[in-house]
Amino acid sequence: MSDTLLSRCRVVLVRPHYAGNLGSTARVMRNFGLSDLVLVAPYARVNNPEAVRLATHGLPVLEAARIVPDLGDAVADCVFTLATSALTAGVARRGMIGTPAELIPGLLDAAERGPVALVFGPEPHGLSNEEIGRCHGMLHVPVDPEFSSLNLAQAVAVCCYELRKAWSARVTEQRNSPPAGPAVAPHADQERMFEHLRDGLRAVGFLFGERQDTLMHAVRQLVGRSMPTPAEVRMLHGLARQLLWIASQQKPTEGETS
Repeated sequence: MSDTLLSRCRVVLVRPHYAGNLGSTARVMRNFGLSDLVLVAPYARVNNPEAVRLATHGLPVLEAARIVPDLGDAVADCVFTLATSALTAGVARRGMIGTPAELIPGLLDAAERGPVALVFGPEPHGLSNEEIGRCHGMLHVPVDPEFSSLNLAQAVAVCCYELRKAWSARVTEQRNSPPAGPAVAPHADQERMFEHLRDGLRAVGFLFGERQDTLMHAVRQLVGRSMPTPAEVRMLHGLARQLLWIASQQKPTEGETS
C-alpha cells in the first residue's frame, strides 16, 4: 500500500472562523501524511499571520488549500464522507454514528475506490443537521459529556491520528493489493439522484406530512451505506421517473372530481 491512499483522504472545514485553526489543521495534516485541505466559505483567511504562524511545516498544505462556496462543491467527487459532531441527538444524527476508531477504517476502505472526506463544522456551533444528512455517517469523539466540545484543530488531530493508525495497520499487514470492487458514483451524482427520488416518492405519497424529512433521511442512509455504483444511481433515477409517471397518470382528468 502506498501514500496514494492517504492522498485520497480529504479534510473539509466548513465556514471556519479562526485563522489559528486553519494553520493548526494544516500542521496536523502534514504530521499524519495528508495534504488535501478544502475550505467551505471560510471566514478566516489562509494568509492571516496567525494561520501562517501555526502552520509551521504544514504551510504547503495551507497554501494549497482550495476554497469553495458550498459543501456539495467540496465533496462532489467523493465516494464516501464522514461528518463530525459533538451532538448525537436528533433524527439526522442517528444514521451511522460511531467513534473515529470505529468508522475511519471504513473510510479508508472506501478510499480504495475514490476520494473520501472528513467534514468538520464551524467553531461556534458545528455542522447543521442538513449538512450532516448529506454525509454517509457521523463521527463522535468520546469525551467527557460535561465538556464535549473539542477545539476544531484538536478534533482534526484525533481523526487524522485514527486515519494514520488504520493506514499503518494495513501496511504492517502487507495488504498491498486493493480489493476489487465496482466504481462508486460521485457524491454530486448521488445528490442529483436523491433529489429526483425525493420528488418521485413525494409524488406517490410515500413522503408526506411532518415525517417526510425523517423518511427521506432514512432512505438516504440506506442507499448511501451501499455505496451505489453509477449504474445503480441510473437505476434509481429510472425508479424516480417511473414514480413521477405513475403519479401523473393518477391525476383526475378534465371534468372529473378529485
